[in-house]
Amino acid sequence: MTAGTMNQRSRAQRRPRADGERTRGAILRAAASLATVDGLEGLSIGNLATATGMSKSGLYAHFGTKQDLQLATVAEAERIFDAEVVQPALAARPGLAQLAAVCEAFLGYLQRRVFPGGCFFAATALEMGTRPGPVKDRVAAISSGFTAQLRACAATAIEQHELPAREDPDRLAFELHAILLGADTKFVLHDDPAVLDLARQVVRQRLGLDNGSNAGES
Repeated sequence: MTAGTMNQRSRAQRRPRADGERTRGAILRAAASLATVDGLEGLSIGNLATATGMSKSGLYAHFGTKQDLQLATVAEAERIFDAEVVQPALAARPGLAQLAAVCEAFLGYLQRRVFPGGCFFAATALEMGTRPGPVKDRVAAISSGFTAQLRACAATAIEQHELPAREDPDRLAFELHAILLGADTKFVLHDDPAVLDLARQVVRQRLGLDNGSNAGES
């Protein structure tokens, strides 16, 4: 067998694998969107087949069980959240600028309607909260990770004297997360971008960015 023949076979083997990964990615992107409207429990091979135009047998080839589908959907939603919110915020300077950037990135993620039902993890947290198991555990871990990111940014801002020394990073992270989740709920319910503008104002005021009084003070 010549080297050219081997290379052709190698490329031919890679193409189906790459096509399969793209197909799986498209399925999971559709599943994540559906989950923000119908819930993770509402996901089924049937409604996913309708949404993607694929056959049920084709979908069964990708996911063995409903739980497999749910966990893969959560993983895809996490990948999207990381790309839309986490990574853009990390480009900002650590501390107060990054804390504000995380909040703005989250609100932008909502405003761009990345998912029809708002934030995937806000939409699925309450649903899975009463259903013990690996899907609930994964949703809870990702939500906790986001709060931990807010806390880490707040702690750095306090250490750098960009926020008052009296600030508690855990409490501040809780407050900011609550503001973001409240904005998500109202935006999805009313479909009014003014809600997100108000949330931006509240965040900036809470961080002292509108009055220049965010320097560290005891």
